[in-house]
Amino acid sequence: MTDETDHPDAPAPVPAAPKPNRRKLFGMTAAGLAAGTAAGLAGGIALGADSNPPRALHGGMRRFADQVVLITGGTSGIGAAAARQFAAEGARVAFCGRRVERGQAVEREIRAAGGEATYLRADVLVESEVRDFVETAVRRYGGLHVAFNNAGITIQKKLHEYSADDFDRVIGTSLRGVFLSMKYQVPHMIRSGGGTIVVTSSSNAVATDAGRAAYTAAKRGLVGLVQSAALDYAADGIRVNTLVPGTTDTELVRRAAGMEGLPDDAYQALMKQWAKSNVPGLGRLATADEIAAFALTLASPEHPYLTGAQLVIDGGKTAHA
Repeated sequence: MTDETDHPDAPAPVPAAPKPNRRKLFGMTAAGLAAGTAAGLAGGIALGADSNPPRALHGGMRRFADQVVLITGGTSGIGAAAARQFAAEGARVAFCGRRVERGQAVEREIRAAGGEATYLRADVLVESEVRDFVETAVRRYGGLHVAFNNAGITIQKKLHEYSADDFDRVIGTSLRGVFLSMKYQVPHMIRSGGGTIVVTSSSNAVATDAGRAAYTAAKRGLVGLVQSAALDYAADGIRVNTLVPGTTDTELVRRAAGMEGLPDDAYQALMKQWAKSNVPGLGRLATADEIAAFALTLASPEHPYLTGAQLVIDGGKTAHA
């Protein structure tokens, strides 16, 4: 099982040695990758280099000045990147997650950069914790304008191997957790005169793979949840949209792939080769900052006619049959 996250769309897990040595790694990559990749490892090439590298994000915008933004699953990955970016654009950010040390570190980082953010420990599986997170944040910052409901988990195995508890935990976190978040967020947005909600789904909602039955069911379910909610609250000035990211280079993806024991250079080489075959458009993984930047675009006032939509940002991953 993964920890709270944004989007664990990862390659199939591979066994990871607890203390891999370099010679074994070269052997493993040679078995699993093309000879050129192994040669690149041995030659010490820049493994992160790509013919289409991500652009640097441009600061200076203040689209969320004095707005209150709530984020679930904000202690790492896309959620943490979004917290930093919302704060950089003037928002007062409250974010939750289960990992206290990680959450406090993100809060300190944002405050040190001159932003306003508060980490509150909450697990979206627990209704009372979701309610308390929303209510505490609204009291502290005086309202609610934007919600980025991003928390989720995955447990990857064949369908018949799931226990009922496994299945319920994935659905409960990734789908029910969004329902609970919206349930307590919406009344505050109505009182504020409207707002925007962005929900993180996954490219698995469009095209999936073996071993992801619970995760895919949850992520496809979010699309329907968002469509209905967008119709429920359009008259209240609340826009609701689904963010559909492709595979993103986060620690969650690394963990879901079973590669947390690999050194960074070997991991990057493996993922680079995987992306060439599985992301036929751009041929690389997304960065957390890229996906977070798109979440900010969906949450911003730039597109007032946009609601009930599913916006795919996957580098071309699902564009082929």
